[in-house]
Amino acid sequence: MVVDWLRHNKIASGILTVLRLYLGYNWLAAGWGKLAGGEFDASGFLKGAIANPVKGPDGTVVFGWYVDFLKQVALPNVHVFNTVIPAGEFLVGLGLLLGCLTTAAMFFGLLMNFSYLFAGAISSNPMDILFGGIILFAGFNAGKIGLDRWVIPFIRRAIPKGNKRMTMIELDHQETFKING
Repeated sequence: MVVDWLRHNKIASGILTVLRLYLGYNWLAAGWGKLAGGEFDASGFLKGAIANPVKGPDGTVVFGWYVDFLKQVALPNVHVFNTVIPAGEFLVGLGLLLGCLTTAAMFFGLLMNFSYLFAGAISSNPMDILFGGIILFAGFNAGKIGLDRWVIPFIRRAIPKGNKRMTMIELDHQETFKING
């Protein structure tokens, strides 16, 4: 019932737009600050997350798999993450502010929020996840007052559905049948 209201109600669309703009501004500002500064380096954050992982009440590491990911993938490739993080934050913010590919932007924003939480950075992440989850559940209605009003119908028309597109195997079979039959 609530999800239906979020997905179809005009009042919900207005509320979602306010949430979307709030989150979009925060993501855009965070990304732009890192891009414009030119000195962003995630290595200190990664080393801190590895040295002080999230621990449970009994003192055991909660997200050991994530610490392993940080050690084995993120830290050795920090130069990639130094580009991907600011660009990702900026693009998520831009998508949310413009209401363009809103659900995709919010999905990647939530992915980053959860990544920060797994690393132990609380900050505004829980609130951002709450608002982001609402926007994600709302789907198209979250970007209806934005570019999604035009972009999503265009994409839906441009991408064939169902049996309109034959696979290569079906085409090969059809051609073989015409030649042999």
